[in-house]
Amino acid sequence: MYTRKSWREKMENPNLPKVVQVSGSARKRFGGRTLLVPHPRDVEAVLRTVRRGRVITVGEIREFLAGKFQTDSTCPLTTGIFIRIAAEAAEEEARAGKAKITPYWRVVKDDGSLNPKFPGGVEAQAERLRDEGQAIDARRRIPRVIDADRHHAKLR
Repeated sequence: MYTRKSWREKMENPNLPKVVQVSGSARKRFGGRTLLVPHPRDVEAVLRTVRRGRVITVGEIREFLAGKFQTDSTCPLTTGIFIRIAAEAAEEEARAGKAKITPYWRVVKDDGSLNPKFPGGVEAQAERLRDEGQAIDARRRIPRVIDADRHHAKLR
């Protein structure tokens, strides 16, 4: 009988992280010769550094991880998937009674827009960001943080 993996279990991948060599037309697309495929826990660790009242973009996460692993770039597809898995794992832990969870709602897209794939959609993300003092422009089709540039987290 197959039992479904929890989101936390999906965070474990013994084959990651890995650095792959990029060739041909992919160099232009990914921006260099080396590409990091991060481990989900590395992505989650970055999310955990973002303080209350701050936001971070997916692009900033990718840049930070590329620097940490000394690669030219970080895979955008897997980074996005791992951000989503970290969000779902955090909500799973909240339902289990854990008080301090990964603050995934502080991740916005590169243009400051909210993520409809997060648990509860953009409405839940907007509510959490408002609770932390962020102003949200909800007049757009996909809401976004107002003045997101002023509230960016500083990664180290």
